[in-house]
Amino acid sequence: MAEILFPALFLLLILGLPVAFAMAISVFAAIMLASSYQPLVVVKEMFSGLDSFPLLAVPFFILASEIMTGGAVTLAILRLAQSLVGHLRGGLGHANVVSSAMFAGISGSALADAAGPGTMMIRMMEKGGYDRPYASALTIASAVVGPIIPPSITMIIYAMQDQNVSVGSLFMAGILPGLVITLMVLLANAHVSKRRNYASGEPMPSIAEIARIALFALPALILIALIVGGIRFGIFTPTEASVIAVFYALFVGLFVYRSLRLRDLPGIVLRAALTSGAVLLILGAARAFAWVLIIESIPQFLAETIISWDLAPIVFLLAVNLLLLVFGLFMDPLPGVMILVPILAPISFALGIDPNHFAIIVIVNLTLGLTTPPVGSLIFVVSSTVGLRPSTLIREMPPFFVALATALVLITFIPILSTWLPAISGF
Repeated sequence: MAEILFPALFLLLILGLPVAFAMAISVFAAIMLASSYQPLVVVKEMFSGLDSFPLLAVPFFILASEIMTGGAVTLAILRLAQSLVGHLRGGLGHANVVSSAMFAGISGSALADAAGPGTMMIRMMEKGGYDRPYASALTIASAVVGPIIPPSITMIIYAMQDQNVSVGSLFMAGILPGLVITLMVLLANAHVSKRRNYASGEPMPSIAEIARIALFALPALILIALIVGGIRFGIFTPTEASVIAVFYALFVGLFVYRSLRLRDLPGIVLRAALTSGAVLLILGAARAFAWVLIIESIPQFLAETIISWDLAPIVFLLAVNLLLLVFGLFMDPLPGVMILVPILAPISFALGIDPNHFAIIVIVNLTLGLTTPPVGSLIFVVSSTVGLRPSTLIREMPPFFVALATALVLITFIPILSTWLPAISGF
């Protein structure tokens, strides 16, 4: 079956078929042409992959993000980011990066960060004298932290594939690596801003003004502390946290910022349902794909082969980085996690690599694929919202590729960045 599965998948992806359909059709082809199983087993496995209580967190976090990222919430966080770093050279660019890090704690999605607040920051940067292609490229790079800083949909899916980690431990493990990525992108923006003489956005506000802006943004930022703190102290599970996030978002939107109206809710729920449906369709197809790999014993064979090579852990991690970067060129993070983690995670565990450290390496690698052609979902989302050709944005990306690669190297070679917070949090 594997001899049919992989060629069929790559052919369908090359033809431009959506990932979910490409995986499902390749599984159907493998079963019908090379096995005695009935095709109905594909549908059964797809539904089995979605029959999971922890998976309920995905649509609820998506709904909370849809509620929180509208109107006053977006402007409050953008104003706070601008007040903190807008006075520096390249200040509007810095505000773009900082606001992306803040929104990562609300949305859990790189694409949501880029399409929502990222688009607003591009317009602000263009009015402030920045080139639109550069502002767009910066938005693409800064949105990478969306799935790294908790909450993260990708981390929820990863934890379902690897029994050696939990959603809570991954949420804690992602905080410092997310801040490292943010710092590297800030440094890249500072370098380019100095070279191109991009001015600061505005004079530095007074401490009292910053405090006033921070107080206005506080209800939005509390959501991050509510999710991470509640999970850390065992008050609720990640799935329960996602439901609490929805009700908190409703409370903030309706009664604190008063930017949310009851007549807006049907449209918000519909958008969240469509996004959730797309994500869950990918997960169901990936579950069926992974099932074929398992019954063909491919993960076990690869694990035994690689372990027999007696590789040093760091050599294995370097090889995994290379593999995942190449894989990320052609596939989005969620199906990548579903397909690769059952194969690679047991090998890394057998080599003595901390499971949380390995998980963050995998998630960061696959997320970087959103910024690179030919798939590069972030490139196409941003290019469509600003009306520029993808090639125009790609020409502005090299400084940020260097920054993101540097962050990946630091995360790979300094395990404590991913292991310290889970350890002190009791995970």
